[in-house]
Amino acid sequence: MIFQEKKSVNAGPSCGTGEGVAHSKRWYVALVRMHHEKKVSERLSKMGIDSFVPVQQQIHQWSDRRKLVDTVLLPMMVFVHVTPKERMEVLSFSTVSRYMVMRGESTPAVIPDEQMARFRFMLDYSEEAVCMNDSPLARGEKVRVIKGPLSGLVGELVTVGGRSKIAVRLNMLGCACVDMPIGYVEPIHLINDTPKV
Repeated sequence: MIFQEKKSVNAGPSCGTGEGVAHSKRWYVALVRMHHEKKVSERLSKMGIDSFVPVQQQIHQWSDRRKLVDTVLLPMMVFVHVTPKERMEVLSFSTVSRYMVMRGESTPAVIPDEQMARFRFMLDYSEEAVCMNDSPLARGEKVRVIKGPLSGLVGELVTVGGRSKIAVRLNMLGCACVDMPIGYVEPIHLINDTPKV
């Protein structure tokens, strides 16, 4: 009797980036007109296309009042999770100009699923304001948050302006950073690119 191993149905890699899979969904950055981020996202959701606009609440001060306002963290950018066919449909909007591309290339830059998941987690659960740092930032120590609302988040411990922050890198966009006391994190020791604590 001959035994055969069951073949995997999943043609993509286990890390979930979808690279090498013909019609899997990937994260791209669509560049849109100023102040049209939320409108484009609403239209995309009506079409059944997954999109994400990073928004956080800030207190704005006027001479006579203070108000809690939703502000877009990355102006003129909407993250879209699309198949190649849907990617072309997004460009049909008059308010979408193009996709962000890597310097010297013609194909749109892909944001890995893992980076997007960490970025969205940081925005959803951080009690502090998240800031985007687009200037080159030295690599920090790989850490995992063990206390507070961001418990479980994996990122890099960096120092910006004399303050310790946890950073999540996003391809082409820099780092999303949030203040983090050093006592709230533990180092992650990497063995063969897999985290070991």
